[in-house]
Amino acid sequence: MKQIVLASKSPRRKELLEKCGVPFIIDVADIDETINENNPLADEIRELACRKAEAVLQRHGDAVVIGSDTIVTADGEVLGKPKDEEDAVRMLRKLSGRTHQVITGLAVVSAKRVWKAVSISDVEFQPLSEEEIIRYVRTGEPMDKAGAYAIQGIASRYVKEIRGDYYAIMGLPVSVLYEELKNIDLY
Repeated sequence: MKQIVLASKSPRRKELLEKCGVPFIIDVADIDETINENNPLADEIRELACRKAEAVLQRHGDAVVIGSDTIVTADGEVLGKPKDEEDAVRMLRKLSGRTHQVITGLAVVSAKRVWKAVSISDVEFQPLSEEEIIRYVRTGEPMDKAGAYAIQGIASRYVKEIRGDYYAIMGLPVSVLYEELKNIDLY
C-alpha cells in the first residue's frame, strides 16, 4: 500500500483526513508561504497547497502527499493568522455583520501525478458587539486561525450562513479529497 502523507501540522486537517478512512503520517512542509495578492487568490492558494505537497514529496518519494492551505478574504484583503490580539480584534470587526470568503487550496501529489483543486465558500457573520469580539479574542481561539476565527469552535455561534463546503472552511475539503483518493491506486 502506498503511504499517504499529510503535509500539515493542523490538528483540524488531521482530524478531517481521518474521516477519509485511510492511514497516513504527518510531515510538515517548511516552505515560504508568501502569496502574490496581485494574482487571483484562488490560483495562489491552490499553488501554495501544491508547493507544500511537493516539498514533502521530496522526502517521501514513493508516497502520496496531501497539501492544503486556507485563507480568509474580506473586501479584497487577505486575513491571515493574527499577529496579536489587537490584530485579531481588527479582523473580527471587519467580519462582523458581513459576508467574507474562505478559500482552501488542495493538492494530491505523487511521483506520477499532480492533482490540484480549490474550494471557495462564503461565510456570513452575525453583527458582533465590541464586548463579544474582546471576549472571543481572550479565549485564545482566534490566535492561530486564518481570519481570526475557528468555524468549528466558539465562533460557530457567530455564523449566520454558509454557502459552500463546511469542511473546506475548516481547512480540508473532505468529500473532494476522498473522491480523488479513490482515483489513486493506493494498494
